[in-house]
Amino acid sequence: MGWGAGRVLRNRNAGLYLTGVVVSGFGSSAMGLAAGVWVKSLTGSDSLAALTTFCVWAPVLAGPLIGTLADRTRRWPLLIWTNLLMAVLLLTLLAVRSSDGVWILFAVLTLYGVSAVLTDAAEAALVVHALPSDLRGDFNGLRMTANEGMKLIAPLIGAGLFVQFGGPAVALLDAVTFALAAGAFALMRVSEPVPQSADGRRWTRQVVEGAHWLSRHAELRSLVGAGAVTMCVAGLNGAAVYAVVDIGLGQSPAFAGVLYAVQGGGSVLSGVAAGALLRRMHERVFAAAGITLFALGVALRAAPSVPLALIASAMIGAGLPCVLIASMTAVQREVPDVLLGRVAATANTVLFAPNALALGAGAGLIALMDHRILLLAAGAVAALAALGCLLKPSPPERQ
Repeated sequence: MGWGAGRVLRNRNAGLYLTGVVVSGFGSSAMGLAAGVWVKSLTGSDSLAALTTFCVWAPVLAGPLIGTLADRTRRWPLLIWTNLLMAVLLLTLLAVRSSDGVWILFAVLTLYGVSAVLTDAAEAALVVHALPSDLRGDFNGLRMTANEGMKLIAPLIGAGLFVQFGGPAVALLDAVTFALAAGAFALMRVSEPVPQSADGRRWTRQVVEGAHWLSRHAELRSLVGAGAVTMCVAGLNGAAVYAVVDIGLGQSPAFAGVLYAVQGGGSVLSGVAAGALLRRMHERVFAAAGITLFALGVALRAAPSVPLALIASAMIGAGLPCVLIASMTAVQREVPDVLLGRVAATANTVLFAPNALALGAGAGLIALMDHRILLLAAGAVAALAALGCLLKPSPPERQ
């Protein structure tokens, strides 16, 4: 495990890449919490505050469309310029001082979400040219670790900065991190071919090509499908967390922060170990093992015990990233470069859209049924997804 991580960090491109991910991830995590608090403080509206999260996540539904752009241009310059553009756009938030300017915040957050989908697609494709194939599993795991690690500390720093200096200070911090990330990406040495011409094909046809390719590849379809089910269960689990804390454990709502911190720690450990495990087992087996651990953790949350709840959170955190890492590593290996941006963005849409939808559905279900029944049922569904991963798919069709 340490050997794989060390090789990644000694690779110039991987080190710079991870530096960019860590820096921009820090700013994004800080801004993610501060945005909702900012809107709440300006408007007094809980619904408008919740809308900030929706603005960031909504563009994932347009993943196939946005990912097409990543296939129509060189990914390395696209990654640099997108980060620089976001640095500039975030500076417009310095003008938001009252409820009259909240629309600017919503507009920037929506573009924030678009840039996240675009850079995820560009990064997935660029990794193929920037890193040797034997480092990609370790890199994808460390990238997940970096993102989860930032979620443990950045929101607290963002909240403290907001309390002391207000929302514009957090926006300025985020703008600086985007600029620094662009600088790190610019220092990479990448030999990237010029994208192939679209040959007069309509934009709409190019958009659906990614989804069509993914649907015809049996192994990727199986992995991404299992991931979609798992992320749906993750949404239901997230919707139930406050019922677990209040009704199940008899704790104050603030205890949810402890559970999330333990979950984040599990995700960090999982990301560090991913590369070594992927060298020893097939992606389907790695994903199935992670989903099984996740399913057991979700079901264990039904127990009215604080120690068991902490163990369950660690299991959920360690298990959930496995199918995401396995899916992206397989996509990077199997998909032709000319389609990689579109297929990666389509896979992300299939993976993450169910999570957002399940959060809303879970909020309604919690009002209608005992949270323990919901968690046990959700854990059973995740276990079936793990079983689906282990069933060997038919050989992939020729693309």
